[in-house]
Amino acid sequence: MSKKKNNTKQEKQAKQEPAVESQQNAQAEAQQPTAEERIAELEAALEKEKSQYLFLMADFENFRKRTLKEKADLLKYGGESAMRDLLPVVDDFERAIDAIGKGGDIDSLKEGVELIYNKFVKYLERNKVVPIESTGKDFDDNLHEAITTFPAPDESLKGKVIDTTTKGYMIDDKVLRHAKVVVGQ
Repeated sequence: MSKKKNNTKQEKQAKQEPAVESQQNAQAEAQQPTAEERIAELEAALEKEKSQYLFLMADFENFRKRTLKEKADLLKYGGESAMRDLLPVVDDFERAIDAIGKGGDIDSLKEGVELIYNKFVKYLERNKVVPIESTGKDFDDNLHEAITTFPAPDESLKGKVIDTTTKGYMIDDKVLRHAKVVVGQ
């Protein structure tokens, strides 16, 4: 009898299993979205991506405008500190001109102009502007501009700078103004 009970239990379970499987299949089908639902989900995702893209483009446009404005301001006001540092030199020149007009002592005027010159040279050095040493050096077309050639009085002066008519200047490693020189030939 126990075998009979086991068989009937197994038969009942076998009959119930397809019912459970069909219920699970039905639930799975119910969980899968329909085509319309899937389209709606995709359209919502697309709208979200579009809005993120528009925000990103707006941010980039704002960044571009801000950097253009900063660049324009830098060009407009970049020399402000340099000019501010030159004002004391201009003040000293005005005082020297007044002293010349009053007919002061020539030696004191000369000393005052030398002080102004030294102040200006120190200002240039603070801003990394240095003169190019030329006279007696080999001619270098990267640093010098030959305005004329002159027969060298000595064989050792051929291809060398004999005289500097206008001093050249460099800032860091860049030439601000080439030195105008006379080269021995």
